[in-house]
Amino acid sequence: MTAEYGDGIETLSASACWTLLRATDIGRLAVWVADHPEIFPINYVVDHSSLVFRTAEGTKLSAALSGVPVALEIDGYEASVNRAWSVVVKGRSEQIRGIEELTDTLSLPLLPWQSGPKGRFVRIHPTAVSGRRFQVADPKAWRTPLSEAPRSPVD
Repeated sequence: MTAEYGDGIETLSASACWTLLRATDIGRLAVWVADHPEIFPINYVVDHSSLVFRTAEGTKLSAALSGVPVALEIDGYEASVNRAWSVVVKGRSEQIRGIEELTDTLSLPLLPWQSGPKGRFVRIHPTAVSGRRFQVADPKAWRTPLSEAPRSPVD
């Protein structure tokens, strides 16, 4: 079930959000590091009603496991209908440690783009999933009389 508003923004149902989450495997993980947010691109996979990614030791892993909630955002563009969409998952994350769960996780199609040791598996347990879809504005809608004004060359 989705809801559409007069401004052309369609609020996606949880089911539609999960369909989009399953259709891609790249997202941006938002975590809190010290006194500021950080965003990391990750490869992930949907595993039942959670998201799993693998990583190495470092800032991303430490922040994801700090006990502070995390967020994952994905988006896309449907060129054939000129629509864009965005899905946000908020939740808590934990390292996968148990032998049985680790064995199950190794069979997931987690294929990081960056090489190197990525022996830590993290599961995000969602507390909220939301999304929206909208028609992409015609670029001409943003033109003003100054759009054609001469500009000085870039140095």
